[in-house]
Amino acid sequence: MPAKPKAAAADNIWAFIGTDDLKVKEAAQLLTKKLVSPDNADFGLEVIEGAADNIEHALRLIRNTAEALQTVPFFGGDKVVWLKGATFLADTVVGRSERTLEALEELGTILQHGLPPDIKFILTATDVDKRRGFFNTLKKVVQLEVHDVVDTSRPGWEELVMEVVGERAREWKMEFEQEALILFVMLAGEHTRQIDNELEKLDLFVGKGRAITPDDVRQIVAQTRQGIVWELGNALGVRDLPRALNVLRLLLEQGESAIGVLLAAIVPRLRSLSQARELAENYGVKLTSSYAQYVKLLERLPEEILESIPKKKDGSGVNAYPLYMAAQEMGNYSAAELRAALEESLNANRRLVTSGLDPDVILNQLLIRILTRPARRLAPKAAHA
Repeated sequence: MPAKPKAAAADNIWAFIGTDDLKVKEAAQLLTKKLVSPDNADFGLEVIEGAADNIEHALRLIRNTAEALQTVPFFGGDKVVWLKGATFLADTVVGRSERTLEALEELGTILQHGLPPDIKFILTATDVDKRRGFFNTLKKVVQLEVHDVVDTSRPGWEELVMEVVGERAREWKMEFEQEALILFVMLAGEHTRQIDNELEKLDLFVGKGRAITPDDVRQIVAQTRQGIVWELGNALGVRDLPRALNVLRLLLEQGESAIGVLLAAIVPRLRSLSQARELAENYGVKLTSSYAQYVKLLERLPEEILESIPKKKDGSGVNAYPLYMAAQEMGNYSAAELRAALEESLNANRRLVTSGLDPDVILNQLLIRILTRPARRLAPKAAHA
């Protein structure tokens, strides 16, 4: 009977995959620097660009990879083969092709049987169909690292992106004011490549030796969709009607649905403002000088109150970010105004779903009702003697 293929992960095969293309690339580059000495760079590293235009191109790339792994180094010593940015592992027409899958199965067999000690293999890809047999083979035989961007649809994403920004900022020897860091996260988004681009622009704008301020971030950092949505919520928080109407117009011009804007930007900020006010008035969770102190106050709340606060993605604690932001802004509204604003939002939701009115008009009217400050009462004139 033929020998069974290896089942344990090999120490000379690596795969770096995930949706964060820059981190995937950086991880592979760091490894190649460890594996390939500078004096052997010309002959010790063979890079196969994995972007396939069509099925025939994908088959040629897979075949070239297999041949490279089975060819001994020309001048002796070790050889590193890097299949870089493979696009034919995704759930696409090329990736689903039977011919592509058969070729990948053959490559998987080579990997399962093991490579010679002097051959090293690195695979990078940002989009991988994890249902396919080739990925199951990879999990068994390679040292696998997954680098995905933070899921911004899950509670607690802000803190995870803050960690990424903090790490990259330290490499640039940059320091943020707390509010500026929060603003940067919201505007730059979760992709590491975009974060690096914006940090580079900030570095050129600010220079060395000065902390980054919120005004610096507003002037320089490009706004992602997520950032623009957050800017609408921020305009609500500071009760800035002209700014809110302008951001709303921008979102609608970009094709965002009215009900999507209502549920993603307006309602969440109003709920956070209302909850932050309730926690401050009824449970003593007041705004503190630092985010960390505010989180500690939240964590001391009774269990039944904590259950009403959204949790982080990993369940390790409360998602305090929205409340911390709202605590800085809640003074712009009375409790009665916030209750009325949530009621107005519910009415707007009904009108968007059931009426034939222009959705843009409904949202504009909603913002005007929420953000227009009540007229100040004039002091009575003194009676003439």
